[in-house]
Amino acid sequence: MIFLSMLLLGTLIGFVGAGGAGVTITLLTVGFNIPIHIALGVALSSMVFTMISGVVSHLRENEVELKTGLIIGLGGIIGAFVGAKFSTIIPENILSIFTALMIILSALILYIKVYHNDLLNKYLKVPTTSLAGKKFYIYGILVGCINGFLSGTFGIGAAAFIQISLLIIFGVPLLKSIGTCMLIILPISASGGLGYLTSGNLDFTIFLQTVSGLMIGAFLGSKFTHLAPKPILKFAIVAMPTIGGLILLLFH
Repeated sequence: MIFLSMLLLGTLIGFVGAGGAGVTITLLTVGFNIPIHIALGVALSSMVFTMISGVVSHLRENEVELKTGLIIGLGGIIGAFVGAKFSTIIPENILSIFTALMIILSALILYIKVYHNDLLNKYLKVPTTSLAGKKFYIYGILVGCINGFLSGTFGIGAAAFIQISLLIIFGVPLLKSIGTCMLIILPISASGGLGYLTSGNLDFTIFLQTVSGLMIGAFLGSKFTHLAPKPILKFAIVAMPTIGGLILLLFH
């Protein structure tokens, strides 16, 4: 049942073209009564495999700031591992609430980006010059550690927070921020997954069912993305994490 559910969810994710870590966590915890710590470990580890094809595609299209992504990703490895370890000491009921709130906050940022991008352009000051020297490395490691910690603690990709960081701190163009973000999430999810594994919070049976269902479903769903009207896609991108976060918050 987990595999079939993830197959359907993966199809929806592929169709919409957006990550579904928050919905995956909600489905595992609320739908299948999986303990929240295991659900976070499974969701975070699954992103390693769901991100690979996207990263390769963006690299081929030269849509990745490679140096920036690697430095932030390096900090993210540290932050995600520490976050995964920190997550284990948080009681399940409290962790569920804060994870739900993080998912909803991510959905709010997505809503602003999708429907009110003019507000971002108006209030977010994008640097006109790139960071360089020691400042670049210090900021990169710090940003990676913070976003990695959030991702590791709450089992999410933290894509919304990473993209905002890329735009307002490093001045990465919007188009390249998407591919760079995916590159950053790759080591973060691997390190976070390792943290959950070494803490005994990664169930391989559930993980295999989840990742195989998501990957097959995403491949099938992506074939139909071009058939959907743009307003439906925009609505679905925001609705998925919003609904997932609210369900987790109300029924955890």
